Amino acid sequence: MFVSRLALDDFRSWHRLVVDFRPGLNVLFGANGLGKTNIVEALEVLSTGSSHRAASSVPLVRAHESRATIRANVEDDGATTLYEVTIPVRGSNRARINSGKSLYMRDVVGRVPSVLFSPEDQRLVSADPAGRRSFLNQAASQLTLDYYDALQRFNQTARQRSALLRQLSQRRMAGEPVDVALSGLEIWTGQFIESGMAVTRMRAHVIERLGAPFSRIYGELAGEGQSARLAYAPSFDEVMHAGDGADDAAADMQIHAAISRHFQRIYPGEVARAQNLIGPHRDDVIVELNGLPAREYASNGEMWTLALALKMALFELLRDTRGDEPLLILDDVFAQLDESRRWQIVDFARRQGQVLITMAAATDMPEGLDAHRIDVGRLKDGGDADGDGVDARMAALVATAAGRRNA
Repeated sequence: MFVSRLALDDFRSWHRLVVDFRPGLNVLFGANGLGKTNIVEALEVLSTGSSHRAASSVPLVRAHESRATIRANVEDDGATTLYEVTIPVRGSNRARINSGKSLYMRDVVGRVPSVLFSPEDQRLVSADPAGRRSFLNQAASQLTLDYYDALQRFNQTARQRSALLRQLSQRRMAGEPVDVALSGLEIWTGQFIESGMAVTRMRAHVIERLGAPFSRIYGELAGEGQSARLAYAPSFDEVMHAGDGADDAAADMQIHAAISRHFQRIYPGEVARAQNLIGPHRDDVIVELNGLPAREYASNGEMWTLALALKMALFELLRDTRGDEPLLILDDVFAQLDESRRWQIVDFARRQGQVLITMAAATDMPEGLDAHRIDVGRLKDGGDADGDGVDARMAALVATAAGRRNA
């Protein structure tokens, strides 16, 4: 599987773009600010349903536009499939396959698996839990069929419950009684717990699957005597103590009741602060180095190696689970790494089916890598790197999809 053509309309800094890729290594080079990262970010959104650079979809739409569109031709066993994602400023993202009927985003997430390495990767270990949750959400969305949909349900319920808490907080500040309204809060809390338990279980399963390859790969990268481990730290800790009866209806009821009692104890605090104080939105992934919390004890170099091992473990797990090599994206990482880690990435990249690399200049490419080079400066403002016009190439992309749909 590989992406042969990508077309963007009003995505980030791009008004219109069509760019062709090849199997193997592809290098997008050009000065900073041209939009290299935006190109590979579009493929990340198509693959995972989200971007590691944005907490919502709104920043993905070009300024003053109402929506952005991502289209990608994907080649697999001689067949071409067009995947299309529309991102509105308001409303839900929608998708199409081969220009067919409108679909939910969940229907395309994970169909074009990818793993992205970026300069922010070191912060997976050192920064606040939000970045690790984002990584976990993207990994789970590609590895677990129902995860993206489950996460959307939880987020929607969390927003509704948070809105009610704000209303209760305002009533309390106004001196009005709030106990009467707690029955409404109980209803939303029940839905919040149910959807949160589903997300918690799927996240725990993903961390369990990532654990072994992560530990092995880190040992290979760091050398003898070094060890690393992943641990999931869920807010709904009761779910993790369900034992063999975790899937049993009676056990689920007991877990739900235990979490509900926890919420009853913290209702006053939630109303006072007008926010959901516990739930999957506060989960974390603990990275341990030689038995200690890496966030507190690892050096900068060790954090880089831990992050590389985590992304490589995800790549391996996706490949083994799906039977296809994921798209590997290296976004301006060579400038951030020392010589040893540069070569670890180079050795990893040269063994993959399709790799997209962004860098400021083609000469920044490490020796020993032969790649299809794409001058992003020539793509800007409707230009192209290969001599064909954008309009003609866009038309060819859509016509290919129409042919597939009518075949």
